[in-house]
Amino acid sequence: MNTTLYLFTILLSIATAFTLKKWFIRLGKFDAINYRSVHKTQATKTGGITVFLTLFLITIYLYATNQEFFDFSLLIPLGIMFIVGVYDDFYNADFKLKFLLQIVVAKILIDQGFVIDHFHGVLGIQETPRVISQIFTVFVFLVIVNAINFIDGVDGMAITELIKVILLVEFFSRINTPIYFLGILIVLSCIPLYYLNFKRENKVFLGDAGSLLFGTLIAIYLFQVLGSDYNFKESYQINKPLFTISIIIYPLIDLLRVFIIRISNKKSPFSPDQNHIHHLLLKKGYSHFKVVLIIQFISLMILGLVQVIA
Repeated sequence: MNTTLYLFTILLSIATAFTLKKWFIRLGKFDAINYRSVHKTQATKTGGITVFLTLFLITIYLYATNQEFFDFSLLIPLGIMFIVGVYDDFYNADFKLKFLLQIVVAKILIDQGFVIDHFHGVLGIQETPRVISQIFTVFVFLVIVNAINFIDGVDGMAITELIKVILLVEFFSRINTPIYFLGILIVLSCIPLYYLNFKRENKVFLGDAGSLLFGTLIAIYLFQVLGSDYNFKESYQINKPLFTISIIIYPLIDLLRVFIIRISNKKSPFSPDQNHIHHLLLKKGYSHFKVVLIIQFISLMILGLVQVIA
């Protein structure tokens, strides 16, 4: 049954991706090319819409057939972030509004049980009071979501980051996580986006609808790792906080780096520019595909090195 559903998810994602792309082209809804753009051809911001619609339609089918393979209530925070992203893609939402809604989504996730209530010995701290746990969880959520949004400036980067997190968290887990099935559906929904994202012409971008959705999914997975119910396979002696940081080391470093540059230039840390690490590699002549390979290879090396040293 699962194999059939997995295959159907891929086919549904392909059909949705091409239908949305054709519809947006017909409507003339293209991503604007400006001084910050790293693309010079037509592109539609339909990647994130494709993934969410595929997930939403599959969820409706599962609900209708009484197959609750994951907590359907997760579509509430995911849906809010998706809608915020869609609005931002087409109406350029004020960053303060996005920030506020991200806090709301973080609180929803906390109420659903995704809260960092244990520091696992970092700074000598183990369990933390509920208020501190919630404040820290909101802060971490904001960092992760915006870090993923920031790296979505090169084809395939955010998609690869999401798939990497899902696969590694599930691989090292002693048992399948409660959102294992959701993760598989997301990975399968992303498959056609690789082709459409790396095309030379008529590309499909994630848009903020996709990057904010992906950032939320990554946060959910990492909150799960830091929870007391998640255990690594017995053959792996892995430090949870170090694993969580090193698995998304590139987005975190890039976020910190551009914040420092922008603030030092007396600009808003959320003011867009071309100072991201992937921009620097693109300027050196590397293709989008090679930039993704280089950054993800180095990220995996850092992840492995940190675990060996720890």
